[in-house]
Amino acid sequence: MKATRALTDALLRIGPSILPFADAATVELPLGRLLRLALFQATVGMAAVLLIGTLNRVMIVELEVPAWIVAVMLSLPLVFAPLRALVGFRSDTHRSVLGWRRVPYIWFGTLLQFGGLAIMPFALLILSGDTTGPHWVGHVAAAFAFLLVGAGLHTTQTVGLALATDLAPAHARPKVVALLCAALLAGMVVSALVFGLLLANFSPVRLIQVIQGAALVTIVLNGIALWKQEPRDTSRSDKSAPRATFAESWRAYAGDGTARRRLVAIGLGTAGFSMQDILLEPYGGQILKLSVGQTTALTAMLAAGGGLGLMIAARWLNRGGDAFRVAAAGSVIGIAAFSAVIFAAPLDSARLFAAGVTLIGLGGGLFAHGTLTASMAKAGPEDTGLALGAWGAVQASAAGLAIAASGILRDVGAAVAQSGVLGEGMNEPAIGYLIVYHIEIAFLFATLIAIGPLVRAEASANTRVVRPDEGRTRLLTPKTLVNQPS
Repeated sequence: MKATRALTDALLRIGPSILPFADAATVELPLGRLLRLALFQATVGMAAVLLIGTLNRVMIVELEVPAWIVAVMLSLPLVFAPLRALVGFRSDTHRSVLGWRRVPYIWFGTLLQFGGLAIMPFALLILSGDTTGPHWVGHVAAAFAFLLVGAGLHTTQTVGLALATDLAPAHARPKVVALLCAALLAGMVVSALVFGLLLANFSPVRLIQVIQGAALVTIVLNGIALWKQEPRDTSRSDKSAPRATFAESWRAYAGDGTARRRLVAIGLGTAGFSMQDILLEPYGGQILKLSVGQTTALTAMLAAGGGLGLMIAARWLNRGGDAFRVAAAGSVIGIAAFSAVIFAAPLDSARLFAAGVTLIGLGGGLFAHGTLTASMAKAGPEDTGLALGAWGAVQASAAGLAIAASGILRDVGAAVAQSGVLGEGMNEPAIGYLIVYHIEIAFLFATLIAIGPLVRAEASANTRVVRPDEGRTRLLTPKTLVNQPS
């Protein structure tokens, strides 16, 4: 009996160190409840993979939809990205007879996402020309479906992160952020594998089944995620209580000396890490002559690096690290990563390319975790949604614009190089890709410039003071200084 008890105690002690993010649980937010809450991130990842990955290929290859129409449809969800700050603000100030402020927005976001996915396969089939009616019906229906999914995706993620911030105590938020980001990553990887297997033998009926199955999974998992999460507060049912306007709240938020610089750093860094999203696999196949299986494995390497970055960031922040330093470290690793990817072409080294891809994931994980944690830390109890909405709006908009620009820059750069304007030595197939990777490095250097004052501002919260009576230097926080006797 004693031996069994000792073994159980030992397992309980080492459990958090073996299981990633197991120590993110607290008394206020137990592990089971936290894992349920993370399901909304998994459905967001599933929707992102379905739109950007699976449907991108299916629409162009199997349904033979013109590429420019596909590009327009896939960009429509970005229309709602700038509105995330407004959605977050509305969830901060929502008055409900049920006493909730976050749950209604997450639920209606889920319904929007479900509705868009439910009608999407039929709209795509009409868009492909498989109809006897007018073609404009397919264009309108597909645009409406993509808009619904985009609105639901952005609403669910923004308010879901705000709810997680409400529920998690301040000391546990870095670990909670890591778990939520890992859930997003896991949702993307698992859904990509499942969609690939289910659509291996493509047919219109199978397309309908897969997309509508994703709609069903979305509403079921988000329902489980919301169950008994937000406590009801009867004071929120008073609709006559005074409320600040969005303009007033935004001025107060943006009036913070570091808020605008923080958003600029988030935008630059996100653009720096996102431009490669649609280029790494073609670069590996066209320039390094990798097989389809080898280029597909790049996604796993990127995800593995991202997961490692999240775990390192969570441990670093849990030990009292500065979130901006974590983000800066991610940017530095990103610069090294893109340098490795660039040199892989002249060296014809697939191993160097694989290492660079893994480091991109590592740096991106550190940067995403650091900036999201910093946004959470700067949010007050009454403007959490606004702060996280601003983070999401900048992050999503920068990523979307960067991905769109990368394809254009790659094509234009390749055309200029092949025209001979840059000289004979630059007339190489890799030049278009390398131009984009160099621009990403420039973005990451600009990110470091933007983050530098933020690190100094965070460090100034602690003041190093020499106490003559003690004869040594002590590190005193502002609170300690106030409590010191005169």
